[in-house]
Amino acid sequence: MMERSVLTVTELNEYVGALLSSDSVLSQLCVSGEISGYKRYPSGHAYFQLKDKKSSVQCVLFNGSFGRISFVPENGMQVRIYGRASLYSVDGKFQVIVSIMQEEGLGDLYKEFEKRKQKMAEEGLFDDSHKKPIPYLPNRIGVVTSPKGAVIQDILNVLSRRFPNFNLLLAPSAVQGKEAASELIRGLKLLDARDDIDVIIIARGGGSMEDLWCFNDEALGRAIYDAKKPVISAVGHETDYTICDFCSDLRAPTPSAAAELVMPNKEEVLARLSVSQRNLSSAMQHYIRMKTHSWESLAKHRALLAPQVRIEKEMQRQDNLESRLDERFKAEYEKRRSALDTEMAKLQALDPMRVLLRGYARVTDTNAHTVDSVNCVNIEDEISIAVADGVIRSQVVAIERKERESDGRKD
Repeated sequence: MMERSVLTVTELNEYVGALLSSDSVLSQLCVSGEISGYKRYPSGHAYFQLKDKKSSVQCVLFNGSFGRISFVPENGMQVRIYGRASLYSVDGKFQVIVSIMQEEGLGDLYKEFEKRKQKMAEEGLFDDSHKKPIPYLPNRIGVVTSPKGAVIQDILNVLSRRFPNFNLLLAPSAVQGKEAASELIRGLKLLDARDDIDVIIIARGGGSMEDLWCFNDEALGRAIYDAKKPVISAVGHETDYTICDFCSDLRAPTPSAAAELVMPNKEEVLARLSVSQRNLSSAMQHYIRMKTHSWESLAKHRALLAPQVRIEKEMQRQDNLESRLDERFKAEYEKRRSALDTEMAKLQALDPMRVLLRGYARVTDTNAHTVDSVNCVNIEDEISIAVADGVIRSQVVAIERKERESDGRKD
């Protein structure tokens, strides 16, 4: 058997990398796919996967290549990349070094995400008016996440640092895969039904859009919207957005940030309480001093030292008020009495009896109708003549009409 040369792992990776670089096809690649798990680091380099329905490949976009790109890459974008195949010798991972990227459109998952988001937004599930306030100092915090991942440890570490005697209840759930959405809903509802839970955090670490897809489940978003307790969504990294984020009462950029938001720093709380206690004590002392001074001033007031003076003064004031009231009453009485006399005089002037006393009479027929014309009676009609002291019954024996001129002629 021919003896073979022994290679180190580094030599192997470098050899394979050289083969990839020398291949005419792999050195000038053009690949179409959807961006997933995109992340740009402080160095300016970006790492992501380019995928289709069946496979994915790791890609690297170095900072110097961004000048040849006219858009900002995002998860879910359908793009065409130009570059070369490479093997990262440190860990032996196959990757594509991207030199140029062109935008082709949105991927299927991203399109579905936008469709769900628009539908639920139109229904009002994202409205700020529905969002509940987060309690400042919750008695007990509910968390829905995986019990095995780093997320729950990050939350516990932050809470332990900020408020060591916190109270937390975990509802274990899968955070990735087909069954994750239903488990998340079940955990959320279990915590929401408990009276001892003040706020709920639903959390997961970062990942690609496929990894986070269960948090874009429509039923989960509606369960968050319907929850009686306030819900904080802490899914993925700061640049990741899911349906849960929009339906929740508060979005935290990371699970650790959710722990920062849900519980105040105990030392800061104690410091504020100490300041408030000092301010309250100072205010109370100032109040007591003011009231003491006021009481001392009142105790020395002449009304208390010589109450007879105050009583006599009030008695004089009462007499003065009574005198003024009596004068106003008499003046008003005389005014109204004079007005009444005037009206009575007018009424007496219109009294028909006064007219009869002056020799006038009122003539009426048998129907008590006033006879004010010779045309109102006939010969032999009975009439009544009312005078000042009685009524004269009479009969018409003759009618004499008074002649009057009308247009120069006699009637």
